[in-house]
Amino acid sequence: MVRTKKHRLMSEINVVPYIDVMLVLLIIFMITAPLLTQGIQVDLPKAVAQPIENQKDEPLVLSIDKEGRFFLNIGESPDAPVEDSVVLERVSAVLRRNADTPVLVKGDQNVPYGRVVVGASLLQQAGASKVGFLTDPKGLEDNDRGRRPRR
Repeated sequence: MVRTKKHRLMSEINVVPYIDVMLVLLIIFMITAPLLTQGIQVDLPKAVAQPIENQKDEPLVLSIDKEGRFFLNIGESPDAPVEDSVVLERVSAVLRRNADTPVLVKGDQNVPYGRVVVGASLLQQAGASKVGFLTDPKGLEDNDRGRRPRR
């Protein structure tokens, strides 16, 4: 005697595992989303720093204006902008003559940070082992006048 059972096919989809995965992903996104949007506002040029000691050599200064153009305090005309390759050549020549020449970057506070990094990188490629940054301590004092004292 052969019995044949007629089982009905189940035509429903089990969505419970999909809901579990979706809830886990939702929790992950809820935790990580605020971390991605946090940021810190900085105004780099204003800083309290120790003044540079009087040195026997005049420092080599790479200035960067708000348009991102480079200027060197050496050469025929220090007021004329110079290309990246010229910066590399002139700084290399100065540092070959005297490797102890102090090298400083004077960047406008509105210049894109990437341009300052390019300038510092050019100075290092030219052979500068230490690169300093010029700041404006007066700007910091002016900025602090309008603030409340800390408690």
